[in-house]
Amino acid sequence: MFKNSKLITAIVVFSICSQVLKAQVVEGKDYSELANVYKTFDIAGDDIFGQRFLSENYTFKDEITGVTVNALTTSRHGNSKMYQTHPQWTADGKYIVFTSNRTSKKDNYDSQYYAISTNDFTITQITTGKNGRDFHLGWHKNVAYQFKGNNLIEIDIEQLLKDSETGNVKSSEDYETLLATVPKNIKPSGLGLDASEKAAYFSSKINDSLYAIYKVDFITGKTVKLKEVPFWVGHLQANPFVEGELMYCWETRGDSPQRMWYLSIDKNGKVTNRPLYEERENDWVTHEVFMGPDKVLFHLMGHLDRLQENQTGIYSLNLRTNELKFHGQTGDGGYWHCNATPDGKWIAGDTFDGKLYRINADNPKDTTLLTTGHRLLSKSPFSSEAHMHQSISPDGKWILFNSSLLTKNDIMIVPVHPE
Repeated sequence: MFKNSKLITAIVVFSICSQVLKAQVVEGKDYSELANVYKTFDIAGDDIFGQRFLSENYTFKDEITGVTVNALTTSRHGNSKMYQTHPQWTADGKYIVFTSNRTSKKDNYDSQYYAISTNDFTITQITTGKNGRDFHLGWHKNVAYQFKGNNLIEIDIEQLLKDSETGNVKSSEDYETLLATVPKNIKPSGLGLDASEKAAYFSSKINDSLYAIYKVDFITGKTVKLKEVPFWVGHLQANPFVEGELMYCWETRGDSPQRMWYLSIDKNGKVTNRPLYEERENDWVTHEVFMGPDKVLFHLMGHLDRLQENQTGIYSLNLRTNELKFHGQTGDGGYWHCNATPDGKWIAGDTFDGKLYRINADNPKDTTLLTTGHRLLSKSPFSSEAHMHQSISPDGKWILFNSSLLTKNDIMIVPVHPE
């Protein structure tokens, strides 16, 4: 009898408290309209597809350069831009997409993709659940492509963001279109989107010493093997400007005998595979990206004494003529990552200690330090701090990068040409 009375009392108290919490009335004032302040991106939360968060944007001036920097995320989670080989902005330029582990639990690590509005910096969750792999934004459409198991799907990002804004989000499957199913005996890894946006490329491990590169046709749904190579395929990326061209690397997680490789498919389906920039002894090539339709941009590492026997720094290689062009080097242990504006006129290069430079592609002496301090603990590439992995917006006006200045890893943005 006593136990039942306590139970009934507890239920009544809980019911009253629940109503008060729901009403958010304190000392006669209703705070319900301000309840969304609880739901900030900084607070670890549930995996809710389409949920929206207030802006985390924090604007500050770099203490060394005076350039205005926007920290787009400022939370305690692991937030990161996508890898520099892939697009970061939706095709219309209105959103930047990044990943965060804010929904991870102690016994269930996961990460989701989020879109930041370039207008008001609000954040929207655009994936959910066990989040598949190899997310790739569209070149021409406001969509994303992703492998879920062996299914390659297209996600209607544009409609999802519209529905989220009006509070009418449907299930995640309602925004997905199945493009193709890869045979079960193949495990897709990496995802490159053809410039036509009618096909994609990926790699797969056959055994410990053999990998293959495949093409998936969106029209027929067929998967075709293009090439087998006797090494681990990494950093697979398609030429954003020219159909049937892709680049990949001999991945070792360090130096490689011959890092960069270029594969092309002609109109008759003939496949050509060749090395790019045949390496010399003591060359350490890394972080290659496309630089317009006809060039690739890469870096010869210079952080070790033995590497400095050759001229290190940022280089571009013309895919059609094989012309090699030097774009400069810095004395701060050398550049690390690189990327270029779509017109190829300006390059963004970073250093191991977290400096970001703008470089005139035609005149390396015309180099400007934009921002500093984004890797504070070490000048080594092997520390736990963020790798900046900078990307440049499709309009050539902004540089997006990872930073450890405020937290372990946030994403920030600076203008290519500060006022």
